[in-house]
Amino acid sequence: MSKEPQIVHSFPKNPLEEVRSSITFFKGKQYVDIRIYYKGDDGEFHPSKKGVTIAVDLFPELEAGMQKLKEVLEEE
Repeated sequence: MSKEPQIVHSFPKNPLEEVRSSITFFKGKQYVDIRIYYKGDDGEFHPSKKGVTIAVDLFPELEAGMQKLKEVLEEE
């Protein structure tokens, strides 16, 4: 039985979309998921195909990439 996704952080991208960072589970394994959610006709948010899901052991690489992006943006 799979566990429910755990939303860790979300923020609005625009009035009809939001970005969610969450911990998800698939076939007993844990993953990090960063995905765009869109507001459907029912008023609820639904996951889109726009996003990335990576194994937890790759998270340090993603984190390092985000840190490098931050450093470049701060230089500009």
